[in-house]
Amino acid sequence: MAAGLLGPAFVASIAYVDPGNVAANLTAGARYGYLLVWVLVIANGMAMLIQYQSAKLGIVTGQTLPELLSQRLRPRARRLFWLQAEVVALATDLAEVVGGAIALQLLFRVPLPIGALIVGAVSLGILAIQDHRTQQRFELAIMGLLAVITIGFLAGLAVSPPSAAGLASGLVPHFEGSDTVLLAASMLGATVMPHAIYVHSALSRDRHRADSHTHVPASAVARLLRGTRLDVFIALGVAGVVNVGMLLLAAATLGGRGGTDTIEGAHAAITGALGPLVGTVFAVGLLASGLASSAVGSYAGATIMDGLLQRRIPVLLRRAITLVPSVLLLALGVDPTLSLVVSQVVLSFGIPFALIPLIRLTSERRLVGAFASSPLLKAASWASAGLVIALNLALLWLTLVPIAQR
Repeated sequence: MAAGLLGPAFVASIAYVDPGNVAANLTAGARYGYLLVWVLVIANGMAMLIQYQSAKLGIVTGQTLPELLSQRLRPRARRLFWLQAEVVALATDLAEVVGGAIALQLLFRVPLPIGALIVGAVSLGILAIQDHRTQQRFELAIMGLLAVITIGFLAGLAVSPPSAAGLASGLVPHFEGSDTVLLAASMLGATVMPHAIYVHSALSRDRHRADSHTHVPASAVARLLRGTRLDVFIALGVAGVVNVGMLLLAAATLGGRGGTDTIEGAHAAITGALGPLVGTVFAVGLLASGLASSAVGSYAGATIMDGLLQRRIPVLLRRAITLVPSVLLLALGVDPTLSLVVSQVVLSFGIPFALIPLIRLTSERRLVGAFASSPLLKAASWASAGLVIALNLALLWLTLVPIAQR
């Protein structure tokens, strides 16, 4: 019975294996071996906790997080809130389209602007199969791409297995200098994606409560939440394994190699260390990551606009409009790695706006009744939020101060 409830969390989990994560994980492993494995383990635990809260909100209330925020904000505040969420969604889309375009260049030598157009066109096709009546088809398509991502990013481990002793040592929290602190902040602080928080409430609501006005017995809600916990555990577990696997692959094969700070450099290093077949499989995984995350990001943007402004434009039209900035930047010759870095900085600004309201709403007994967060869950949620926000502030400081001093 619970297996039939799987799906929404797999769509949300794509945010945790998008192209923005690839370079950071590979850089961490190439530079410092197994040192920062523990960072990804903690990050994955936090992701499970936060995504479950978002899914629970949609199931219990029959409304999305943006809809609930819209009801509590004055018109001017609501428009400003939508504006920052829209900027974050655009930054997310930029990273995903650029990552997919890089993959097409690595695989087929396609120029980056043309690659961005191809990514946009294919993500349009993925989005075209989604509506409230056929959400499971959309979920299955995304799950298929997640399988490709998993194989693409982990295949190298079959050729070069990690050290068991090294893995065990990496599970012990510690740092080695300020650079490892910065890298850990980048890995952990960017784990929780704002658009994934918004969209998971919509995915779960649309899947399990298509008619939000129909009363659902508490026993049925409890059953849905049990299935949702399993959904989140499996989906985010897969995403966590992929992220840790990328770090282990780099630790086992890329130690001492330069140039891994960019996706192209990491791909070249993997190809040089493990052969062209593994390099090609990795690039295919990167392409699947860009395609899947681009489609999910567009869906999230439509959810945000619909909830906060009560205005809905066709998701396919939205996909076409939001593709323009990515194509323009690549056509103008902007460094794709710089684009990825800037997009992650912009994303960090949006995290508190999504995370803090989520924790407050899921703790509000008047809203969620008996399903309000327990004191222990509330404490864990606030601790996770505080850590994510603090690390993002540190990441902003450590990223922007050197730029300002130039």
